[in-house]
Amino acid sequence: MCYMSGSIQMDNLFLPENEGNIWYWLFGKNATSVVFLNQGANDGFVAIAAPSLARILPIDLAMFGGQLLCQPDAFLCSVNDVRVTNSIDQRVRNVVAGPEVILRQKIEGQVVQKNLDVGEVLIVDASCIVAMTATVNFQIKSTGPIRRMVFGGENLISVELTGPGMVFLQSLPFYRFSQRIARAVTSPNMRENPKFFIQIAIFFVLAYVMIVSSLILTDI
Repeated sequence: MCYMSGSIQMDNLFLPENEGNIWYWLFGKNATSVVFLNQGANDGFVAIAAPSLARILPIDLAMFGGQLLCQPDAFLCSVNDVRVTNSIDQRVRNVVAGPEVILRQKIEGQVVQKNLDVGEVLIVDASCIVAMTATVNFQIKSTGPIRRMVFGGENLISVELTGPGMVFLQSLPFYRFSQRIARAVTSPNMRENPKFFIQIAIFFVLAYVMIVSSLILTDI
């Protein structure tokens, strides 16, 4: 929450009908829900922002059968009751369901909304998937040989989506954005500060000397 009108009262409640709350608590997440109530006679307002660089996309779940399969932490807030549960089907996902409610999701980068026809196949990076309808069938696949997975690289895992249904994609996942920032911050420092490499070299030289000395003393 960024700001709100004076007539809004904020309360922290545990909603037992949300089946996923106990699992959220076990895995270190917040097991309660923040509820905003307008106690005044006039309409109030609440400004809510995402905890990271993202776009907030309003979604009417009634247009998608009342249910969406979302990535973890995709749900931000709703104007009505939204039931959040966990489902395991080839990978951990959040199932967000509710009749005629508004779901707000946090999406980084450019938002792409793809409507898949019956039998239409779409192959995407697994991290770019934000949400999809329950009618979309998906299968996780590797995009390269084993040696590529061993020696690193991007886009190692792709997802094959088969319609019918709607898919929401993001062009810049947060983890990829954070990696770019980390590289930009650490790489210049490493080049401008050669003491780090000198310290590593001295450490290995001292370790080598200690090992050789211990072997010589043992033989004596």
